[in-house]
Amino acid sequence: MRQFTLKQLRYFVVAGELGSVTGAAKQLYVSQPSISAAIHQIEEMTGLQLFVRHHAQGLSLTPSGRQLMTRARQLLRDSDNLMQYAMSLGDTIAGELKLVAFPTFAPVFLPRLLRKYADAYPDVNLSCHEMTQEDILKGLHNGEYELAFAYDLQLPQEIEFTPLSRFPPYAVVAEDHPLARQGSVSLARLIEHPMVLLDWPQSREYFLSLFEAEGIVPDIIYRAKSLDMIRGLVANGFGFSLFNTPLTTDKAFDGKRLVALTLEEDARPLSMGIASLRHLTLSPAAEAMRQLASRTDLVLEPINSPRSTPSSSTPDA
Repeated sequence: MRQFTLKQLRYFVVAGELGSVTGAAKQLYVSQPSISAAIHQIEEMTGLQLFVRHHAQGLSLTPSGRQLMTRARQLLRDSDNLMQYAMSLGDTIAGELKLVAFPTFAPVFLPRLLRKYADAYPDVNLSCHEMTQEDILKGLHNGEYELAFAYDLQLPQEIEFTPLSRFPPYAVVAEDHPLARQGSVSLARLIEHPMVLLDWPQSREYFLSLFEAEGIVPDIIYRAKSLDMIRGLVANGFGFSLFNTPLTTDKAFDGKRLVALTLEEDARPLSMGIASLRHLTLSPAAEAMRQLASRTDLVLEPINSPRSTPSSSTPDA
């Protein structure tokens, strides 16, 4: 029985990712006929049409092609992991490790963690992307990433999640806001004032759910896509906002100050942790990152905001 090779699968995956035989040939430093022949041979052996060919516009994956590419990525990663494992038998962890993280909390701790990892494992080619929770899960499913730093929001059964820290929600206001000297405040008192909302998927739903649980609705006067913009709008008096990542500086970019207020309600905190596909055997490089993150105090000491707490289920190793 004829079988396709890892090389043919790699050619197919790169062509599918780029939507182009020409682009795949350039990236892999091979000829275009080599890419085309690999795709044709896989189609011939499987009886599947993997691509729709568009004249002068490249390729697009068929539904069968998308399914095969997901499995092919996993197989190629397993092949790479086997090589990394073989290298690690000589006590050297090496290879490539691609991470992904939720962007609102990633700047708080990830640079320090990446620095510690790079110092401990200099032979690993390390990279990290920032994405929404939905895109993080897609990246784990399609094999693009082994590990993700994510929230415990809408996680399907096939995702294994190890909590590292809990982030309680809290309010932020400008230093001259009428509530700035309160220290703590109720959600009912907050909605007497306009709100600036972090308009990220999952984050948006989480913050609004806190008001829904109390049967109240905030007056959202402004929506923004970044924490830095939210901080600036709040500090300049547009309204209050809700955060859950630690406030490690009380100033916006223009120098105006923010004040953090504890919520009086027992609002549900979010857990931040490491996510990966359940039953996936991590590469030595990924396992080393999982262990390092699990035993590292990831969160910086906040400025006048509730301290995030290490999860009680955080492993010791």
